[in-house]
Amino acid sequence: MSSQDFVRSLQGPSAVTTNRAGSGVGWDPILVFTLLLVIGFGLTVLYSALGGQETVFKNQLIRIAAGLVVMMVAAQLSPRFYLRLAPLFYGIAVVLVALVLVVGVKAKGSTRWLEIPGVLRFQPSELLKIAVPMMVAWYFHDRPLPPSFRDLLIGLLILAVPAACIVVQPDLGTSILVACAGGAVILLAGVYWRWLMIAAGALAAAAPALWFTLQDYQKQRILTMFDPQSDPLGAGWNIIQSTTAIGSGGLYGKGLLQGTQSHLDFLPESQTDFIIAVIGEELGFLGVCLLLLLYLVLIGRGLYIASQATQTFSRLLCGALTLTFFVYVFVNIAMVSGMLPVVGVPLPLVSYGGTSALTLLASFGIIMSIHSHRGW
Repeated sequence: MSSQDFVRSLQGPSAVTTNRAGSGVGWDPILVFTLLLVIGFGLTVLYSALGGQETVFKNQLIRIAAGLVVMMVAAQLSPRFYLRLAPLFYGIAVVLVALVLVVGVKAKGSTRWLEIPGVLRFQPSELLKIAVPMMVAWYFHDRPLPPSFRDLLIGLLILAVPAACIVVQPDLGTSILVACAGGAVILLAGVYWRWLMIAAGALAAAAPALWFTLQDYQKQRILTMFDPQSDPLGAGWNIIQSTTAIGSGGLYGKGLLQGTQSHLDFLPESQTDFIIAVIGEELGFLGVCLLLLLYLVLIGRGLYIASQATQTFSRLLCGALTLTFFVYVFVNIAMVSGMLPVVGVPLPLVSYGGTSALTLLASFGIIMSIHSHRGW
């Protein structure tokens, strides 16, 4: 396929006029129904992981409800609105992340939050999971595709600046997700494979040098991934306990509120990063498979909507948001099962956390907007 053919296929029919597909209010029934199932599943498991801490559970309910409202509002707005909003949204998000380095709130060794005393505490880096792919898609929207080398470098710069700010906090997990979100747009824009191979080779060659830029605890996490038994009571504790919890659940699990690893405090961060271990222990292999099936439906539907979009911006943004959701799922499960280093990535729509849930639901609102406004 020539470059010209690629551009024409990506942009779709030019004669399409503004229309609304799907339901009359801009919702996609498949996405909404599946999201509600995932949220219901997640809240059930979270209640068990929290051991009945009703105050914390109610806080999560409020955050989920707010996220659903944001999602439905986002679904009503035209992709043209997001196209115009992209530079401003990106600029504000980068400024807020930079402010974290100056006046951010420190917790558990990292400075990741901004706080309005008595009103709100939030994590600005979560906004970049939407702002970065939106900005990169905005940049590529009216440019020839596949992108030229110059456009490729500018796209990489757009994602590199905020990702670097997040790494400094330090928050390696979120920086990876932000970089993947922007990288997904570049990949979907049709970057030449030879450039990808060159980049992969350069990254592999630079790996030894990059090792010395890591914090000591980050190096320890990588080493522990290969041999958690080398420090079973220290760095290897998390992985050993999480894999033990997953394996002990068997096919059907021990039942809700019956998990020993989580409720006897052997399993760290059971309500956040390691909640998939709670699912494996209490609901077993079948419970994990059910959740993965629901995730698969969400990812498949998102990619289908991206394939049906008729505008470059819509297709790139929708595909990138969907692939970022996939990376969320993959990294968390691989991390908890010992296949990747522990980097602090929550399980989407299941782990406890307000800003993350809000960002994810807003992303699905944008995806539904793209579906219902195919021609703008």
